[in-house]
Amino acid sequence: MHLGKVMTVFGTRPEAIKMAPVIKELKKVKDINTVVAVTAQHRDMLDQVLQLFEIKPDYDLNLMEEGQDLYSITTGVIDGMKDIIAKEEPDLVLVHGDTTTTFAAALAAFYQKIPVGHVEAGLRTHYRYSPFPEEMNRTLTGKLAELHFAPTDKAKENLLAEATALFKIWVTGNTVIDALLETVRPEYSFSGDLASINFNNRLLLVTTHRRENWGNKMRNIYEALIDLVNEFPDVEVVFPVHKNPVVKDVAEEMLGGRERFHLIDPLDYEPFANLMNASYLVLTDSGGMQEEAPSLGKPVLVLRDTTERPEALQAGTVKLVGTNKDMIYKEARLLLTDAKEYQKMARAINPYGDGKAAVRIVDIIKDFLYVRIGAQ
Repeated sequence: MHLGKVMTVFGTRPEAIKMAPVIKELKKVKDINTVVAVTAQHRDMLDQVLQLFEIKPDYDLNLMEEGQDLYSITTGVIDGMKDIIAKEEPDLVLVHGDTTTTFAAALAAFYQKIPVGHVEAGLRTHYRYSPFPEEMNRTLTGKLAELHFAPTDKAKENLLAEATALFKIWVTGNTVIDALLETVRPEYSFSGDLASINFNNRLLLVTTHRRENWGNKMRNIYEALIDLVNEFPDVEVVFPVHKNPVVKDVAEEMLGGRERFHLIDPLDYEPFANLMNASYLVLTDSGGMQEEAPSLGKPVLVLRDTTERPEALQAGTVKLVGTNKDMIYKEARLLLTDAKEYQKMARAINPYGDGKAAVRIVDIIKDFLYVRIGAQ
């Protein structure tokens, strides 16, 4: 029996990583025709993930432009997906997370009355501008979606509080854990910029890129890192620097040329995941790393004032430290000097799943398509 056609749409590296396990499982089902469309909202960071997971898009909008803004990305995705969806006539459009691609693709599907499935649904900070624009992208996608694949019980509660029907929500775990466990290897050999790092030292893995942290907040973060490296001679900072000049220029100005600071280009997913596994502590304003690092037993200090992942806070795998220089220094220093506090975070149980989220999601999709066929 031919169950139908599922179209997956994504445009950034994090989306590709988290959709890859789902695409892999979908392609195992011979009765489902799987179509992959990418917007390339972030071109350079997307392609290496496609290659790593052997994903060959059927459609590529190639939208990334220098100096692009949210208006151009949104309209580009809607206009680009219009003809693709009309041509393919999918039975389900599958989107992920909280990017502008996610919201715009869901809206494009809605305009053609195609059901939308939302992977990693239900995360909320309840502050519409934090993170910006991700919080509103995710919330609006939730209003458009028919199938909500929530990673945790808390995400499910958030959806129910917004009057989402219970029968449309499933708690599946997060597919990022599926991808991570498939990628990390204990015997991994580092090369390039990473080959010069002394892995006998304690590595602080740092990433910063959020719009709300641009400017003085980012400078506060970097000043705290300088103080930590000055105090602890066995600590090195490894910082894959985002290519946005707003981030890169400040990082190079404040941290460039300093001893035991390694400012490197953004890494492909495979070496990055294995670098995370080799690190001692993660300091980040990223969302996904709050889920990934705890799976590897690495404490995370979140360089943000809010998080849409409160489960990690409750589980004790992450701490929300904001962008105050003194707070960042204090909390990082505690984990560098107090073995008991470090182990308390490192051994906390990760609430984001067991690596089988994609299998659960595809089983739900099969049931949905079967019912849809029967109703026609």
